[in-house]
Amino acid sequence: MNHLLQLLLALAIIIVASKLAGAASKRIGQPAVFGELLVGLLLGPTAINLLHIPALAAPPGSAGIFPIIKDLAEIGVIFLMYLAGLETDLKEMRKVGLAAFSGATGGVALPFIAGTGISLAFGYPMFESIFIGTILTATSVSITAQTLMELGQLRSKEGTTILGAAVIDDVMGIIVLSLVVALHGAQAAGGEGAGAAAIFWIAVKLVLYFVGAIVIGAAVLERLTKWMQKLPGSEMVLAFAITVGLIYAWSAQHLGGVAAITGSYIAGVLYGPTKFEHDIEERLKVICYGFFVPIFFVSIGLEANARELGGSVMFTLLIVVASILSKIIGSGLGVRLVGFNLKQSVQVGIGMVSRGEVALILAGIGLANKVIGAEVFSIMVIMTLATTLITPLLLRMVFPQGQPEDQENLVYQGPPGA
Repeated sequence: MNHLLQLLLALAIIIVASKLAGAASKRIGQPAVFGELLVGLLLGPTAINLLHIPALAAPPGSAGIFPIIKDLAEIGVIFLMYLAGLETDLKEMRKVGLAAFSGATGGVALPFIAGTGISLAFGYPMFESIFIGTILTATSVSITAQTLMELGQLRSKEGTTILGAAVIDDVMGIIVLSLVVALHGAQAAGGEGAGAAAIFWIAVKLVLYFVGAIVIGAAVLERLTKWMQKLPGSEMVLAFAITVGLIYAWSAQHLGGVAAITGSYIAGVLYGPTKFEHDIEERLKVICYGFFVPIFFVSIGLEANARELGGSVMFTLLIVVASILSKIIGSGLGVRLVGFNLKQSVQVGIGMVSRGEVALILAGIGLANKVIGAEVFSIMVIMTLATTLITPLLLRMVFPQGQPEDQENLVYQGPPGA
């Protein structure tokens, strides 16, 4: 079978397996992302090893079709973060105010310290340990939002705080990610000599990129999109919006020295307040969830191999426990300090536990940039599965059952990936 036919067959298997697994997961009361990630693990070297069966195996001396699948998955990640930016409501973030900010700060600081500290204690190198801590800062509010919606608690004080804190948490996580990737790149390029001067120039580069990207985008994006809208042709606005997202992703890594997803996220945030936001979001979701996202989730499983954990079982268990407790304690303590009672603080903390697609995106970037190895990547996938599974169970234990809320009338439905 030639290369193209192999790719067509593999993509067909990946997409249908991902969608069926997601549907099965929702049937048993779990979020779709749980089933999609689990089937990815089963298709990978942990079980079936899809890309090594005779029909899809690479010829001798060839990398086969996996690099193409990986590239498609990376584009999917860029689109996912673009959607997350589009759904970041800055006005809503300001409304929830101090409680959300305090909860997010605790929910980033304690998991980061716990992940980094445990990893260093087990002998992992400094940058790898820091990146493990960075992955543990992630929060995927989509799973929490769906559960709270079913419980009729999404518009409650605690539910609103969780949503706001999760958005702020993701922004903080992206900043930390950008710094770690940039510093690791400088160290790799400059060896041991990459010290204070390198850090200074990284900081300058980051500031210049963020300021330039935001100022230029705010000044011209909406006007250029209006101009594109007037041109004859089909889907001109969507085509231009995709172009903007791809250019921002390219410039973030090539010019700013930060992760490409940082750029696409900024592009989404800039489009958020414009009249084009809803149109772009709805059309981009079709492309993203119909094609790229299934490839992304299954590609995670194709790279992870639970069989290779070996002597890392204790480390894996500690990371899973730390990922759960550090969010509950960190975010809970954060809102406790601004007036929430103990029960409310625990509710908010549990709502921040799930890592979902956000942790997978961070882990994939770490693996691609050689900040973490394949073993750590597999551990992060297991951690994500564990937190995705336990969050709805814990939420149902601490929140009272109310009337299910109407999803179509929600002001905020969480970032993509549900």
